[in-house]
Formats: sequence, C-alpha cells, structure tokens
Amino acid sequence: MPRSAERSNTPAGTFVAPPDPAEAGTLDEIVERLQLLKVWAGSPSYETMTGRVNAAWTAAGVRASELAGKSTVADCFRLGRRRLNSDLIVAVVRVLHPDEGYVTQWRQALRVLGGEAQAAAQVRVQDTLPHDLEGFTGRAAELEALRRELRVDEVVPAFAITGMAGVGKTQLAIRVGHVLVGEGAVDRALFVNLRGFHPDPAQPPADPAAVLDGFLRLLGMPGQAIPHGSPARIAAYRERLSGTRTLVILDNAATADQVLPLLTQTPGCPTLVTSRRRLIDSGRMKHLLVDVFPPREAAAFLTQAMDRVPTGSDPRALERIADRCGHLPLALGLVAGRIRRTSGWTLSDHADWLDERHRDRSLDAGVELAFDLSYRHLPVDRQRLLRRTALHPGHDIDAHAAAALTDTDLDSARSDLAELHRDQMLQRVAPDRYTLHDLIRTYASTQARDQDPAPVRRAAQTRLFDYYLSTAAAAMDVLHPAESDQRPRIGPGATPTPPLTDPEAAITWLDTERPNLVAVAAHTATAGWPTHTIDLSNTLLRYLNSGYSAEAVAIHGHASRAAHDAGDPAGHANALINLGAAHMQLGRFELAAEYFQRTLALFEEIGDRSGQVRSLGNLGIIEERLSRYRSAAEHLRKAVVVFEELEDRPRQARALTNLGIVEEHLTRYPAAVECQQRALVLFRGIGDRTGEASALSCLGLVEVRLGQYGPAGAHLRQALDLYQHAGHRLGEAMTLDNIGTLHTRLEEPVPAMAHRRQALAIFRATGTRHGEAFVLNGIGETALIAGRVAEALDSHAAALAIAVEIGARHQEARAHAGLGRAHHTCGELGQARMEYERAYSLYTDLDIPLADQIREDLGAISP
Repeated sequence: MPRSAERSNTPAGTFVAPPDPAEAGTLDEIVERLQLLKVWAGSPSYETMTGRVNAAWTAAGVRASELAGKSTVADCFRLGRRRLNSDLIVAVVRVLHPDEGYVTQWRQALRVLGGEAQAAAQVRVQDTLPHDLEGFTGRAAELEALRRELRVDEVVPAFAITGMAGVGKTQLAIRVGHVLVGEGAVDRALFVNLRGFHPDPAQPPADPAAVLDGFLRLLGMPGQAIPHGSPARIAAYRERLSGTRTLVILDNAATADQVLPLLTQTPGCPTLVTSRRRLIDSGRMKHLLVDVFPPREAAAFLTQAMDRVPTGSDPRALERIADRCGHLPLALGLVAGRIRRTSGWTLSDHADWLDERHRDRSLDAGVELAFDLSYRHLPVDRQRLLRRTALHPGHDIDAHAAAALTDTDLDSARSDLAELHRDQMLQRVAPDRYTLHDLIRTYASTQARDQDPAPVRRAAQTRLFDYYLSTAAAAMDVLHPAESDQRPRIGPGATPTPPLTDPEAAITWLDTERPNLVAVAAHTATAGWPTHTIDLSNTLLRYLNSGYSAEAVAIHGHASRAAHDAGDPAGHANALINLGAAHMQLGRFELAAEYFQRTLALFEEIGDRSGQVRSLGNLGIIEERLSRYRSAAEHLRKAVVVFEELEDRPRQARALTNLGIVEEHLTRYPAAVECQQRALVLFRGIGDRTGEASALSCLGLVEVRLGQYGPAGAHLRQALDLYQHAGHRLGEAMTLDNIGTLHTRLEEPVPAMAHRRQALAIFRATGTRHGEAFVLNGIGETALIAGRVAEALDSHAAALAIAVEIGARHQEARAHAGLGRAHHTCGELGQARMEYERAYSLYTDLDIPLADQIREDLGAISP
C-alpha cells in the first residue's frame, strides 16, 4: 500500500488522507492511487461516478456525443494501460474529492507521467530580438500606435497584438521592438516564444515558471540563486527589471494564466504579447486586433516585395493575386517570393496561374494556396528538407540534424536551411538554428504524409534519432571515458556529427540540444523506437545526474515505459533505477526508495547480480540521505564486496566513496579516510576524473574534521578544479560547501560565506533539496562565527523547513543545534535550551556521537 494512504481507526475502508498522486512514477501506480481514492471516497459505483462526471461536463458545455460511458470510466481504474485519458481521470478525481487544490495535484501528476510537464519546462528565451523582416511594409497605423503606447516611462498595461494565425503578429512585435531599441526608448529586449498553439502535442505551451527562470538568468541573476516558488520568482523578476528600460515580448501566448506571471508591471519596462485570442479583459492589458491587410496595404506589400515585375495584360493582376492570398501577410510573402524567383512571367501570368491552381485544387483562400505555390517552386532538395523538418519532434533544428533527416552532406544541409529561411519557409531562432511557423509545420507535415511513403519517413527519423544518440554517446565518451563500458555501445552515426574533441565542446552540445533530447526520448518511446529511448536514457545518465533532474525524470520515465511496452525487463529495470536516482536528487527519498526496491526484485528475477547490488547501493545512499547511517553502511559494504568480486572497479569505487561519506557522518574518521583513499586509487587507475574529484572532495572534508587543514585545502582545490573542468555542477557545489567548512573552521567567514553562497546557488538551480538544506546549515554556522546572529537564525530556520519536508533528519538535528547556538549567543537561554533538546533527541535517535557535543552545550546553560 502506498504510504500516502495509511489506514486510520475510522470505519473500515477509509483512510486518514487521500493518496498522493505525485508519488506515482508509472501509469500503473497512478491507477493504483486512483483505486485507493475511490475507496477513500466510499467506493461509489461506476454508474454513480459516470453520472456525476457527465453532469459536470454537461454544465460545462460538453456535447452529448462526447460524454463518458460507464465502461470508459471503469477503464480508468484498470491496470496495464499504455495510455490514460487525463481529462477523464481529472474529472473522476473531482467527483471523488472536489477540493480544487487536490485536483490540481492530480492534473500535475498526470502531466508529469505523460511527459507534458517536462516538455513545457523546455523553453528558449533570448535577450536579442529575432531577425527583422527586410522590407517590412504596411501596418503603419498599428506600428505608430504601439510606439506611442510603449514609449512611456511609468507602469503601463501590457499590450497584446491579437489576430488569426499568419496575420503577422510576431513580425509586427519584432518590428516594434527593433524600432524602440533603435530610437533609444528601451535599452534591451527579452523575447520568448510561448508555443501557445504548436501543432505538435509533444510541444505544449511553455511553463511560465521556466520562462521566468530563463529571463532571470538573462537579467544577471546567478542561475543557481533563482527562487523556487512562483511568487518569489515573479518578485525577483520584477526586482531585476526595476531601474532598467527593458521591453519584454511574449510571443504566441495561449492563456492568461501563462502570461500573467510574466507581465513586467515595472516602470519603463513595457510588455508586448502576441496571441491568437483575447487574453485579459481588465486594466492590466490593452489589445490591438490585427486583421488581414486591407487591399491597399496588400498591394503595397506585393509591389515592394516584387520590384520591377511587369504587370502584363490585366491591370488588376496585383489585386487578383492579393485576393487569392486572402490578403494574409504570411501567404502574400510566400507568393511574392515565388514570383521573384520566376523570371519571364508577368503579374497577369501569375494571377492566371493562381486562378488555375485554385480551381484545380479547391484550396482554402490564401493560406494553403500560398504555401503550395511557394513549396512547388522550391528545388526538390529543399522541398524534401522542409518535409523532413516537420518530422523533427523537437523545437529547432541545425545543419547536422537536417543532414540526418535528408541523408545529405553538411554543407548542403546548411545551405538549404539558409535558403529556406530566405524563402520565409523557416524562422531563424539563433545563429544556424531554425524552426517552423506553426502553420507551415502543419502544411509540411501534410506534404510529408502525402509524398513520402511511411518507410521513407521512418528511415529519415531513424537517421535523426541515430544522430542524436551517437552524438550524445560521443559527448559522454569525452566527458566520462572511464565509464564507456557501462554505457550502451553506440557506434558512430552514418550522418555528419559535430567535432566534440574536448569537454567544453561536449558540454556545449549537450546543453544546447537538451530540450531536443527530451523531445526525442518522448517521441521514440511511443512511436516505435523503444531501443533508442532506452539507450538514450542509459547514455545520458551521468550528464543528467550532474544537475538536470527534471530532464532526467522525463527521459528515464519515457525509457521505463518504452522498455515495459517492448517487453524488455532488463531495460525496464535499468530505466527505473535511473529514474529512482533522479527522484533521489530532487529530495523525493521515499519515492526513490520504492523504485530501488522494485529494481532489486526485477534484477533478481532476471538474474542480474550487478543490478541487484546497484539497487542495494542506491538504497544505501537513500538511507544515508534519511540519516539512517548504520543501515546505509550495511548496504554499501555489501555493494563494495560484490562489485569487487565482479571486478566492476568504477562501481566499486563509487560505493567506497559513498561508504566513506557514511563513515564520516558516524565520526569514524579513520575508516572514512581509508574508504576515500581506496576509491581514489581505483578512480585514478581507470582514469575517471569526476570520480577522482568526488573522492578528493570527500577526503578533504574528513581531513577538515581531523584538523588536517593543509592537506584538506589541497585536496579540495584539486576536486573543485576537476569538477569545474568536467562541468559537473552538483560535485562543484558539494566541494564549494566543503571549502566553506574549511574556512569556517579556520575562522575565515568571508571566504567561507562566498564559497557557500556559490554552492547554495547551484543546489537551488538544480532543485537539489538535500544539498540546499546542507548548505543553509553551513551558512548559518558561518554567519554565527561572523557575529551575524540574525542571519544564522534565518539560515538554520530555512534549512530546518527543507529538512523536515524531505525527511533529512541529520540536517534537521543540525539545524536545531545551530538555532540553539544562535539563541545561546544572544542570551535567549530558554529558546536555546529548547533547540538543544530537540537536537539532542534527534542525534540520540540517529545514534550519532554528535549527541555528546549537544549534551555539553546543554550543560553550559545554567538552570
């Protein structure tokens, strides 16, 4: 039974609290929690639930043909489902437990399981405006209105440009931005595509929290210091904007909820939004409805775009062309490009041809016709690239991905991408990176289905997925060469790959492509490439473990489902152990332990001894994080012995490092030194530089405890250099905090605080809650020796809140001890005694010798 549904002494069949959906890591687990919720609610019949769901849906305007049947509702409670109807499950949950906060928890859990939350968190922000359209024509009145509204220095309502797709909202916003920057009305601009109406379900609307994270980084906040909660993040965003003149452009917004957190509400910092729908009808936003061009502007647009093309026999040719394009700017631009490239034709010839195409194809006025004309005029190679680009499941594409999709050389792919951009068929989002307008993506997808047989499309996508997998493998071989035999054996790709010859290049590629790698994992898991998903999960494990826990949960979750559906028990177990490690980094220790218990059983079933020991070792780490050190030591000692028997030196070394950490917590310092020294020899023997850094950092901390400050400083500096060179953010943060401990022991609070604040920033950025609690306690200890008692109290209180939340009892005890010392320092003896007593009780329960020190502290307080 899940821990979140503990039975009470109330009548049989009821629970103290409803089950927590956030603890579900698979589809079956979410169904199990739905079953428990049904019991919690008194086990209503399926007929009753169906009636209530349909009553609510009818009241909300759902058509009768779309209402749920009893069997469909019952199916939500059936295990073994490959997909879930999230909308129906949310409706069922609302019937069983109408509290909207609880319903929201279910909605979020379902998004996480479906990969939507992770996809929504992948967003690109930029502090430069996209390329301005050459020869921008028309919209003079709209442009002047926006200039006038956005130039003021006080707080102004946000301004929204609304209108149908393809009407030129984005280009108008970009044009306004360039004008305002050029005139000095604003000093800079922030831009983001919120993906409000992306045609690919795998690209949901961007999460505003992720956008705020990106904007704060661009505004100079140390990426790692960004606060967690939405209110705090919004406040930090507006504080960073204060005193600046920054234009914020929120392109392609879906809903008011997506936009509201991103409004600047800051003097001199206007917000410009584009959307297909009217978002906010209050004083917070003004609206400018942009329609298709009026006839005169459409003619002016075409005239400028097609300089010196003769009219021919029909003086109304220009008007006819504009009519056939529906006066839609996107369609007009595409047709104008086709006309420019067709020599020897008059405007009358083009108008006649458009009429014929319209009669022959019965196309909708404007959009599809314009796309079709532009597409037909492209060379065959460029047509193929456009179709293949629509097959890409991610947000953007570069020349290497294009070469893989089209099976061509890199120079041709790069040239064709640039030409498609010049033809206005692609949008450039960054140097040498492109994306498709939503409408063009839809059109290109249709063309791909119509023109390319399914085997051809599948072959193109296979080459693309091979490219991402092989390049990821090459990057990991550069970063972690000693562990190559622990990753899948991935050969070089058959298409061009970037030269990843050093760690910096490898990290840059992985960081740039991370959103695409998540998208590839999501697509391959459900569309028939399960091996790619599984291999990607195992290949990227160490990179994702270095501080990308949200992406790790997404990729390993997709791999788990792919392996399960493919009947691959080994792949399923490996994905689950990876998923457990990701949840462990996020401080979800009990959930991670459930995963490791499951993998222990799965590996036992398939006779994988190494997998069993890996599960035991990870359970040992969980026990360490939960401050159950003697149990942790037992698990880890077994792991060390078995890995040595299996001659698995990398995992033996890591188990020794973790065992040494446990010995240090138990104040068994000689044993801790021995573990780290043995690990160091093994890591150096296999050339594992990040493993070497881990052993050096842990060894340095033990030496600090022993008062051996000279060797400690040398080892910690070596570790920091190795971690930074490898781009391993969590190791860097751990070592920075250890250096802070060294300086605190030396009573050097200034460098101690500087190092610890850097560590805190990284742990916060990566969502590593245990590390955050650890460092906050350290900051409190450093603040106290500096005489800053108030800061010490605040830091220990913050550490205490996190420690209680995640079950880190050692850090909870440490926080109480720190609070006791701070109160003792300022003479608040009653409060100090209470905190010391809490710390003593916890340390005694944990069987840690530190309880003796707390007893002495208590004795120092006079009765």
